[in-house]
Order: sequence, then C-alpha cells, then structure tokens
Amino acid sequence: MKKLSYLALGLSVLTLTACNNANETASTDATATGGSELIAPSRPECIAPAKPGGGFDLTCKLAQAGLRDTGVLTDPMRVTYMPGGVGAVAYNKIVANDRDNGDAIVAFSTGSILNLSQGKFGKFTEKDVKWLAGVGTDYGAIAVNADSPIKDLAGLVAKLKSDPKSISFGAGGSVGGQDWMQTAILAKAVGVNPSDMTYVAMEGGGEAITAVMGNHITVVSAGIAEIMPQATAGKLRVLAVFADERLGGSMADVPTAKEQGYDVTWPVVRGYYMGPDVSAGAYNWWKDAFDKMLADPKFAEIREQQELLPFSMTGEELQEYVYKRTGELRELSAEYGLVGAEEPAK
Repeated sequence: MKKLSYLALGLSVLTLTACNNANETASTDATATGGSELIAPSRPECIAPAKPGGGFDLTCKLAQAGLRDTGVLTDPMRVTYMPGGVGAVAYNKIVANDRDNGDAIVAFSTGSILNLSQGKFGKFTEKDVKWLAGVGTDYGAIAVNADSPIKDLAGLVAKLKSDPKSISFGAGGSVGGQDWMQTAILAKAVGVNPSDMTYVAMEGGGEAITAVMGNHITVVSAGIAEIMPQATAGKLRVLAVFADERLGGSMADVPTAKEQGYDVTWPVVRGYYMGPDVSAGAYNWWKDAFDKMLADPKFAEIREQQELLPFSMTGEELQEYVYKRTGELRELSAEYGLVGAEEPAK
C-alpha cells in the first residue's frame, strides 16, 4: 500500500460529547457558566455560506430539523444562503457588521477551518468568532457520472498518471480548499504533481455535483454526505471515500481509498459559530439547546439519515478543537506552499 502521512491526515472520527448536564434543566434560569440569564432567539436563523444544495446547506438543515424534532426549538428556524468566498463573505459579515446577533448561527466545516488557516478570510482569524457546536462528521469523497468510462479509483489513477490535464476535478472552493486538498493529496500519493491537475472551482458542493452530472467536469470532489443522495439515485458513481474504513448504512458498498492502495483520509466536521459580541445569555441559550439536542436519541436518527457520523462538541471544548485543528492545517498548507511556514493566529 502506498502511504502518505500528514499531521492533519491523522484525524479520525471523534465520538466526543460535551453535553453539560447542569444545563439540561435550565430554561430562563441562571446558567452554570457564569450566571447569565438565557436569552432565546426571537428570529432563529442559520446562515449557510454557499448556494443551496451543498454541505453548508446540509449543516443548516441538520440544525433546523434536529432542534425542531427534539422539541428544543419551537419557533421556526429559517435558512439563509450567503455565498461568496466559500464562507468568507458570511464570516466577514458576522465579524465586521453583525457582531452581536444573538439570533443567527453560521454553518462551518473543516473546509472553513482550512480556509482560516490559509488567511482566506481576510484579516480575521479563528479567534474572531464564538465557536458554538460541532454536531456531525462525514468524509471527503470523489465521484464521477454514473455513465463515465472511469469505473474505479484504479482507472482514475491510470488516467491521471498518463495525462493529468485530461481529468477535470470540480469542487466547491478554490485551490487550497478542502475539496482541492483531498484531490491534491491523492495526486501526490500516486506520483502526480497537484499543479498539473485541471481544477474547476465552484461556489459550493451542490454546483459541483450538478456539473459532473451534466458531464461538464470529470470528477467531483466533495463530502460523502453531499454525494450520496445522487449516488443512491444512480446518477453518480463514488470511486472512493477518504475514511479509515468502510462506512455503514447506504455507504457500506462505497470503497475507501485505503483499501484500494492509497492511505488518504479526510474527515469533515460540521458545526456552527456565532458573532464575537453575542451576549453570554444568547450564546448560552444556543449552547444549552445544542447540548440537549445532541443528547436526544431522536437527533442521532436525524444525523444518520443525513449520512453523517457522530461528533458532539460544544462551547470551550469545540473552541479548543478548532484552534488546535487550525494550527495543524496551517502546517499542512505550508507543506503545499499555500501559506508561509509560520503564520500563527493573533
């Protein structure tokens, strides 16, 4: 087996839980995290920083359904789409212009953390928002049109080695983003220079999936949860999922890159953050809400229906995870020449 080892590639599914039992009975009483009175949102909103149909959309709808079906949130939650810069527009809006909005949560993924590590969100860093909750994880994957002559990963690798430019990879995000990164790591593992690949940057995974179904690109790189609906419908063929081992359920037949000879993994954590000046009362209400939702067996069913795996982390524990992961991804990005060797967060 050809092996590729990177600090950030050692990530594995974390079935961690940060549920605060003291908050389970809290409503409008003082919380255990500083005595703040919980302030419920008046117009709950989840901002998906991309066009409909991709991973950020999935993340917002996961919160929408989870909070509703577990009875934590009785008011309807709207989903607002804010594409631009693969998350940069939404991040800059919250940090620069909507800092104390206690009604809004914003979806993020490992890709968001990767972009932050590379300075793609302008002057802002991972320390400029309040990290709220991580609620699930999926894995990167690559797929082709169901009618493609490329039948498996070996077929793709053969074409990449013979003529890298003949294979067009499409994904949500620019060069250096997580969907590019997982294809670049695969290319490097098979002895192909990532800069020799043809990469088509799009605004969101939904747009990239549509492009491969329309034969406008050869391969789509995205999260397995984004790809599976069209794969199940017979419109896409998944060549590999970048997981340590085969996943369950409807993904049980999807081969991993590792079992096909290439030790490449890329887990994708999904969650939410809030503005930096959101009051303690508003932030703690949302944290308490996600703690309750994550502890409810109903949410586990909802998450599984969305092809996501367990990942439960809120508050300070999530913040520490994000800060640590950003540092690791900054090192990986430096290895690929995407940032300087040392660009610490402020």
